[in-house]
Amino acid sequence: MAAAPVWSVDPRTGKQREQVAVEATAQEVDEAVRAAHAARGALADRTVRAAFLRTAADQLEDAKEPLVEAADAETALGPVRLTGELARTCYQLRAFADIVDEGEFLGVVINHPDATATPPIPDLRRYKVPLGVVAVYSASNFPFAFSVAGGDTASALAAGCPVVVKAHPDHPGLSELVASVLRRAAALHGIPDGVLGLVHGFEAGVELVKHPLVSAAGFTGSVRGGRALFDAAAARPAPIPFHGELGSLNPVVITEAAAAERAEAIGTGLAGSVTLGVGQFCVKPGLVLAPAGAAGDRLLKSLTDAVSDTDAGVLLDHRMRDNFVAGVAERAGLPDVDAPVTPGAGGEHTVSPGFLTVPAGRLATESEYDLLLEECFGPVTVVARYADEAEANAVLARLPGNLTATVHLSAEEEAGGGRGAEILAELTPLAGRVVVNAWPTGVAVAPAQQHGGPYPATTSTSTSVGGTAIERWLRPVAYQNAAEGLLPAELRDGNPLGLPRRYDGRLER
Repeated sequence: MAAAPVWSVDPRTGKQREQVAVEATAQEVDEAVRAAHAARGALADRTVRAAFLRTAADQLEDAKEPLVEAADAETALGPVRLTGELARTCYQLRAFADIVDEGEFLGVVINHPDATATPPIPDLRRYKVPLGVVAVYSASNFPFAFSVAGGDTASALAAGCPVVVKAHPDHPGLSELVASVLRRAAALHGIPDGVLGLVHGFEAGVELVKHPLVSAAGFTGSVRGGRALFDAAAARPAPIPFHGELGSLNPVVITEAAAAERAEAIGTGLAGSVTLGVGQFCVKPGLVLAPAGAAGDRLLKSLTDAVSDTDAGVLLDHRMRDNFVAGVAERAGLPDVDAPVTPGAGGEHTVSPGFLTVPAGRLATESEYDLLLEECFGPVTVVARYADEAEANAVLARLPGNLTATVHLSAEEEAGGGRGAEILAELTPLAGRVVVNAWPTGVAVAPAQQHGGPYPATTSTSTSVGGTAIERWLRPVAYQNAAEGLLPAELRDGNPLGLPRRYDGRLER
């Protein structure tokens, strides 16, 4: 494949700013992967890699001002949002360092021989080992937290896996800067540069997932792009795990009782969630089931007022802007679809937020309206007004998998009256995170977080946010009847590393 220049582009004007790299050739991808593979041993010591992760966080914080400036120039997300995202990224790195130090992620289990069991149990010792080189595909909408130093990279390094990142074309200059910071941090701990590779270009991304030394991949992006890479990962002579986040509608159900109780607050909150970050969040509510009566009318008026007061904004690139303008126009052109606040072009380089309404019965029964059940990236949502519970349930039955599903209940329903528990049970099969009386935008980095859901939201059952994201890059190994001197230190009886473990059925911390 021929190398081509990689340009930094200003989304506010659509103009090229500067050349920051060239697209990687197949040979350069091979070199990056082989360098990462050769760096595996440098991550073997948990103390070293925990210290590396903390140093990386420190170095990113030290470089905050130039990094935020570069990110804003390429994404137009604004210094406030980007400063917060960088802080989140540093928090993730330190959180995974803590997980590495604790050692519980290794899942150590030791069983001594038991001849009285049926069948007899031999000496068995099990723990988890790193998979190998991980390919990470950066997201457009989180240039720090889901990019070069983001959660996929942090969790893979924490697991002991070197990483090769395929940079996102929307922020190539920032990607180079962040990679250089992480490599400097690695050098301070004697870890070679190859532990973090960086390549640019579409073809490079394809070559990366096919490389025989790549052992797993993490992806955040579109259904089309993610599915193509997922299929390529599965079609390899030796298939590899592909943890992809592809797309999500993130449905919201508003009960009639909730609308009657606080229609105005729900409408205002919905507007804030839909327009947050110019609608460029993977958990943006894209479909809202709201009652058709008077309470629903009040909710729509509140939503209309709040969205109308929201300024036009810049999307991450002009391709996304064009797709948004075309997508909302196609949806608004369907019969019985109204636009109380018309979304679309706000100017030559901006988009205006808005929302569409449609009778829920149309979505429940007519395939012509399937387009309204697909994600539209940007500041728009579809409000489907239902006449009764059966109509709302019929719409839910047609939905694919999602990252989130939200329900707004009345105080009585939340306390256990009415259909509150029943609605939660209906939403649980649809999503990885079920939200009650709040909004899905904002994904907390916490041990209990689940950022993943049934396909097409993600291609696996794992999470890409929170401590358990590390599990994606590990595999269990059991040793049977191995002498103490042959065993890794993690599995020896004396527990020289002081690890949490399950020892002959007893949990030891």
